[in-house]
Amino acid sequence: MADKQHLYLVDGSSYIFRAYHRLPPLTNPQGTPVGAVYGYTTMLWKLAADLDAAEGPTHLAVILDAGSESFRNEIYDLYKANRPEPPEDLVPQFPLIRDATRAFSLPCIEVEGLEADDLIASYARAAQRQGWDVTIVSSDKDLMQLIGEENGARIDMLDTMKNQRIWLPEVEEKFGVPPHLVGDVLALMGDSVDNVPGIYGIGPKTASKLIAEHGSLAAALDAAQAMKPSKLRDRLIEGRGDAELSRLLVTLKEDCELPVPLEAMKLGPVPPEPLAAFLKEHGFTSLLRRLEAGHGSPARRTELDPPRRTTAAAPAAGADGAQRQPPPAMPPVDHRSYETVQSRARLVAWVARARAAQLVAVDTETSALDAIRAELVGVSLALGPNDACYIPLGHGGGDMFAERPEQIPLAEALAVLRPLLEDDAVLKVFQNGKYDLNVLARHGIAVAPIDDTMVMSFALDAGRDEGGMGGGHGMDELSARHLGHTPIAFKEVCGTGKKAISFAEVPLDRATAYAAEDADITWRLHALLKPRLSAEGGTRIYERVDRPLIPVVARMERAGIKVDSARLAQLSEEFSGEIARLERAIHEAAGEEFTVGSPKQLGEILFDKLGYKGGRKGKSGQFSTDVAVLERLAAEGAPIARLVLEWRQLAKLKSTYTDALQAAINPDTGRVHTSYSLVGAQTGRLSSTDPNLQNIPVRTPIGRQIRQAFVAEEGHVLLAADYSQIELRLAAHMADVESLKAAFAAGEDIHARTAMELFGEVTRDTRARAKTINFAILYGISRWGLAARLEVEPDEAQAMIDTYFQRFPGIQRYIHETLESVRARGYSETLFGRKTWFPRINSKNQAERQGSERAAINAPIQGTSADIIKRAMVRMEPALAAAGLDDVRMLLQVHDELVFELPEDKIEAAAPIIRQVMAEAAGPAVTLSVPLAVEIGTGASWDAAH
Repeated sequence: MADKQHLYLVDGSSYIFRAYHRLPPLTNPQGTPVGAVYGYTTMLWKLAADLDAAEGPTHLAVILDAGSESFRNEIYDLYKANRPEPPEDLVPQFPLIRDATRAFSLPCIEVEGLEADDLIASYARAAQRQGWDVTIVSSDKDLMQLIGEENGARIDMLDTMKNQRIWLPEVEEKFGVPPHLVGDVLALMGDSVDNVPGIYGIGPKTASKLIAEHGSLAAALDAAQAMKPSKLRDRLIEGRGDAELSRLLVTLKEDCELPVPLEAMKLGPVPPEPLAAFLKEHGFTSLLRRLEAGHGSPARRTELDPPRRTTAAAPAAGADGAQRQPPPAMPPVDHRSYETVQSRARLVAWVARARAAQLVAVDTETSALDAIRAELVGVSLALGPNDACYIPLGHGGGDMFAERPEQIPLAEALAVLRPLLEDDAVLKVFQNGKYDLNVLARHGIAVAPIDDTMVMSFALDAGRDEGGMGGGHGMDELSARHLGHTPIAFKEVCGTGKKAISFAEVPLDRATAYAAEDADITWRLHALLKPRLSAEGGTRIYERVDRPLIPVVARMERAGIKVDSARLAQLSEEFSGEIARLERAIHEAAGEEFTVGSPKQLGEILFDKLGYKGGRKGKSGQFSTDVAVLERLAAEGAPIARLVLEWRQLAKLKSTYTDALQAAINPDTGRVHTSYSLVGAQTGRLSSTDPNLQNIPVRTPIGRQIRQAFVAEEGHVLLAADYSQIELRLAAHMADVESLKAAFAAGEDIHARTAMELFGEVTRDTRARAKTINFAILYGISRWGLAARLEVEPDEAQAMIDTYFQRFPGIQRYIHETLESVRARGYSETLFGRKTWFPRINSKNQAERQGSERAAINAPIQGTSADIIKRAMVRMEPALAAAGLDDVRMLLQVHDELVFELPEDKIEAAAPIIRQVMAEAAGPAVTLSVPLAVEIGTGASWDAAH
């Protein structure tokens, strides 16, 4: 135990509402609602476990609100008048939550007429005066007034939702002033949830600026008379009384009598008897089993399974054999319960409810799929099953004479929604939230914090195909798979083909049913998936890798990248000429003209007319002419096959890139804005669409020409930072191959090293073969596959594989152990805990089984590589900002490469930071036994940067 006393004060009231919205409705054996009780109990258990694992407290108490009124209501009778009554099923849980706290043998402190914040303030100051450190477990902005240090004793805060310590820099970042002036900022900006009036029209930024400039509320108000005539001056003068009243309301009472002495908060082991009795009474069987197993005093990071519900069946096995709790009981979707919000008063009421709930599902409706161009048509909110609304903002059709339904003006509605969407104390839940973040960011709203049910599903179920229902992570698929509900299809409300209409033209009753249902389903999915993260080991990858990446990728999409349209047009013309030349050559080789792009006609030419052997017809009755067939024929000496392969590549590059990229240029920005999918690749890699910038050939002359069209703005350059052979390095670490690790540590040419091991000499040919083998082995390649790549006989390829395993036995052991593990568990795992499921790994179908085996061998390596670059992306912006390099923008992520745009004079400052962040991205979570090398290049174009 530390010599210095350290008091933790838990803001129990915030825990209660967070717990209530965290789990679906649950009841104990007596039929009493206990969802919030169970959530609160597990949160308290986890807090104790986390604190025990870190430098824990010596003293701890939970502070609660005793009632809804305090002495502040005597000062201002409308204080907290906007707060809705607590949900009906939460009220009977309040006394049980107090019982839960006492079952842990922790002080549970509340005093009538005082708010929890006042008791926390009084205990914090009393402890600080005795020289104790104090940590307040809360994210409440009012409590940030207390943060600071006196005589070596400090008060800080711990936000367990974000797993973030809050100290002086965090306060100044949020409010623009030190903690002792936070109350002055709060007094100016007011608080709609607590009905603290503030001064109308003054928001957080203006309030912070005024207090920072003048040094105090009184000084800012006094200075108003001397200001130039403006709305701000008038508001300060007219609202002085409201501001001074608000300052009284937000001032924490720091001299309350302490009902429990500080010494009585001393922590010790949890006596098991009262805790066991409480858990047994309420049917919390999973916690009880842990307690009976000897974990009475929580000492590990553990979140437990949801409690037994008296109406539910025992846990059932999923299609992959994994044991899971049955889905929470929820009422059927009822579209009639949704509200269309058409007045400011109703919107204010919904926002107040959402801020009190501290969790709200959000969805946007727009005019297009492209988030960078789409217009905002409406927003939907959900606070529980069937408790949802739709706020129309842009309905009425495209005709200026079309009748527009009653709706709140866009700017006015967003002004009401903004404080909710930007409130750090309210969790916003999205399905594919990156899209919504981009739409709202274009209206100046920076949404945070967020959860994303699509990304949660991916962290839990990547690769799963449950019951033949598919393994996708879209809302419709998740709803059908987890909730047994088929949502309204977009085409049902907007139609298809020539009769299709925009969402802005959909009547409000149908629009509400569709849009509010999306938010409702998102809320339900969150209630189901969030508890599974901890129960099934998905929390680590979701919280540390995937969730922080969402806003980063959204900003990259908004930034886009400039392309030279003139260069693209020139390339398209050149490709057209070359395609025409190849067609003439193909026709000459065939002895007649035909449609080269027709597989049917090509097959007839190759196998019927020209008589090449090995033609196979599919179910359609036509010959296969895929890449494998054409490459085989070319290797056997068929010149027409090589010509067709070249024709296909050029035709694809022209249609996919040189033509499509010109059409993809955003007319407003002059840049191309690709869309990244966080769930598109099973192993965790990002994928790129509309347009796809990840499949441009890397090393071919044609691919280089296309990359030349990606350029920097004037006065700027592009910087490409690429991990060098990261998958081979990870394989050396994960398979523990000492010779490879030593080679990487010494900076050797790894392909030359492999060539020497396999062939006894290093030549251009042996190095090229070694390179192919190095990568092919990690993809579980067969003797036939390697033979085809190296153009050798299968027996010779097998001999190379055998020699490789003899020289590097750790690789063979890694492959064997990986396959055995995946066959037993059903999934592979990266170094950071990302699971990829392989439901067909034990299939009796040989092709399915072998395909799964090849993927399973590579998934931990490729997945770990993806996790590392994601961690680098999350850390990159803060690292650059800390160095004063805010004008260095991250634009693209392509496999193992990051592309930045920056002023020419910032290269020298930015390059070492980018290299360091990427090289150290694995730590501290994972310590690698090989160094990660990063190659950096710069230039006026993407190609020049390589």
